[in-house]
Amino acid sequence: QVQLVESGGGLVQPGGSLRLSCAASGKIFSIYDMGWYRQAPGKQRELVAAITVGGSLTYGDSVKGRFTISRDNAKNTVDLQMNGLKPEDTAVYYCNARVQVSLLSPDVNYWGQGTQVTVSS
Repeated sequence: QVQLVESGGGLVQPGGSLRLSCAASGKIFSIYDMGWYRQAPGKQRELVAAITVGGSLTYGDSVKGRFTISRDNAKNTVDLQMNGLKPEDTAVYYCNARVQVSLLSPDVNYWGQGTQVTVSS
């Protein structure tokens, strides 16, 4: 199986910064897209940022210019640098990865357990 473990969440004041990290482990043949999603209370889960194995980037409109996603293909990790945080960024942030566990298996979406980010003064 594949596990995604997130770290780096917490409480930060408006305008502050946080860095989230996610490490994938287990039976991994290849990882395609990796990304971060978030879900605030009473709202649907939404894309924050995603990065392909080749490095193509996608950002949600609300975080463009403030958040930066990066990955290390050798270490199977993906990070999210969050600057200029706003109260509306408060949510549980989930790591996501599309993983192929063997050459002949289809790729499957995996999720981390989530990490809380709270932006408040």
